Amino acid sequence: MYNEVGMRFETDSHFQEGIMFSEKVRIFSGSSNQLLAERICAELGCTLGRIKISRFKSGEVYVHYEESVRNCDVFLVQSFSHPINDHFVELLVMIDAAKRASARTINIMIPYYGYARQERKSAPREPISAKMVADVLTTVGADRIITLDLHAPAIQGFFNIPVDHLTALDLISDYLQSKNIRNPVVVSPDAGRASTAEKLANYLHAPFAIMIKKRPKHNESVITHVIGDVEGQTPIIIEDLIDTGSTIINVVESLKERGAEDAIVCATHPLFSKPAIEKLGHPNIREVVVTDSIFQPDLTEDRFKVISVAPMLAEATRIIIQGGSISTLFKNAGV
Repeated sequence: MYNEVGMRFETDSHFQEGIMFSEKVRIFSGSSNQLLAERICAELGCTLGRIKISRFKSGEVYVHYEESVRNCDVFLVQSFSHPINDHFVELLVMIDAAKRASARTINIMIPYYGYARQERKSAPREPISAKMVADVLTTVGADRIITLDLHAPAIQGFFNIPVDHLTALDLISDYLQSKNIRNPVVVSPDAGRASTAEKLANYLHAPFAIMIKKRPKHNESVITHVIGDVEGQTPIIIEDLIDTGSTIINVVESLKERGAEDAIVCATHPLFSKPAIEKLGHPNIREVVVTDSIFQPDLTEDRFKVISVAPMLAEATRIIIQGGSISTLFKNAGV
């Protein structure tokens, strides 16, 4: 089985007979990204579980599993996209309902883990919200977390249950290699993305550069320095997520001022808070490459390339059920 950029995921017939049609595995979707959940089920050859999710007039969430989950391995697919707090509470209610219905295990597939940018205190009297979210998920009844390109990999340590941390870097690098980009240079928008940029640069056999920025306040950044040569080269900007797009635009304009060609922007999570999509129409952005970790129905322009992570998540599901090593999914043995 191949995904759309040619990366191969093995799906053997034993798995199809033993798992895909097993009455002991159930996959359900929250309301954040049902299309991704359907794609995962299509890769596995199974049917998405029947669940009713609604809201009372007061705004409270109601969940009802319309099929038995007793003694089943339940997988719940829910991204923490906008409106994040609604989707978070919805997931908590889904977990509680599954636990009270005697599910054997409750595995939470969170392609985009929200609140991950609040993983430490950067000022007095601030919360560590990423830890709080981890505590709540565990307390409610989650047995395992499957997530994708955390903003800070150390967030895995906030959980006392298994965390399978996947990465879309291989998918993105395979797509970029198929483009035969002329004179590429991989650019990290800040020091925090430097290790990811270095990995991508190694995959592409390209140099890399680092932008040094400061943040006067949330969702704002100012580029102060560029480390590395970008003149006459095609920048490939790599990020874990794009929110408002302000940082990306600042990076693109700073690179252009230093003689770079039009940029290719890559990110795993297209959060795209308004007006990010309009900002990414910048004349110096050639292409925006993202995944479907977050449902974005408005990415219809040719400059947007959406790579599906469904084959990878489906294969991770198979490994969790059958046993094996998640690291075999990746060129570099994981994140």
